[in-house]
Amino acid sequence: MAYISYEHNDIRGVGEVDGDTLIPLQGIDAIGRTSSLEALAGADRLTQERLPISDVRVLPAVTDPARVICVGLNYRDHIAETGREFPTYPVMFPKYASSLIGAYDDIAVPPESAEVDYEGEMAVVIGRTGRRITEESALDHVLGYTVANDITMRDFQYRTHQWMQGKAWDAATPLGPRIVCPGEVDLASCGIRTVVNGEKVQESDLSQLLFTVPNLIATISTFTALEPGDVILTGTPGGVGYRRKPQLLLKPGDYVSVEIDGVGSVSNRLVAEVL
Repeated sequence: MAYISYEHNDIRGVGEVDGDTLIPLQGIDAIGRTSSLEALAGADRLTQERLPISDVRVLPAVTDPARVICVGLNYRDHIAETGREFPTYPVMFPKYASSLIGAYDDIAVPPESAEVDYEGEMAVVIGRTGRRITEESALDHVLGYTVANDITMRDFQYRTHQWMQGKAWDAATPLGPRIVCPGEVDLASCGIRTVVNGEKVQESDLSQLLFTVPNLIATISTFTALEPGDVILTGTPGGVGYRRKPQLLLKPGDYVSVEIDGVGSVSNRLVAEVL
């Protein structure tokens, strides 16, 4: 099972994916704090109002998250390319709901940054509230998985030891297109890759995560309750543009996509931000 957040005729909703169509869920207009696993499972399926996915605007997979928590330095090859020590505790920083855009929306390049970079990532969407969740029960709290591109302004990121100012820009984090439920995908066998202007620049698989999904959920829920719709970005593989020689930084006119086997892909054009 998979879900899509969408807009059709100026009305927003959530649909269950059925092939190349979606079936609207009655009474569910957003993935967020009120869209628990139980609420989604129990919602009436409006089969007579089925829509072709090609006819809707695909919104960010989650449109109303209370929390967007990102994890850095979580793939072994990415840690190696940065020259850092392997962390013994997850490196985390926040984003905001305002940073999220749809899987096919344009990414606005701000005039303040000359070092815009890509980071293909797998994102976890929480489906059940919990605090101090154990690793053993962590996956019981997962609604599903989706694809993200943690677009990063490196010249802002490295101004301080804290990274938020390079990571939380408005309208700069594609997320989607679908939320794929855990029973539909085996994360251990999923490849992840990023392509810029037709060139593959990142490729790895989710088995290379240093801190696993259950570990991240247990760690984060120690200090904050997790709620339905919360999003955890799990880190990026090696191959980021900033660490390449020569560097490969993004600019208006570029196209960047991130794909995860069995989960989906985001594909976005970069455009100059209109002030």
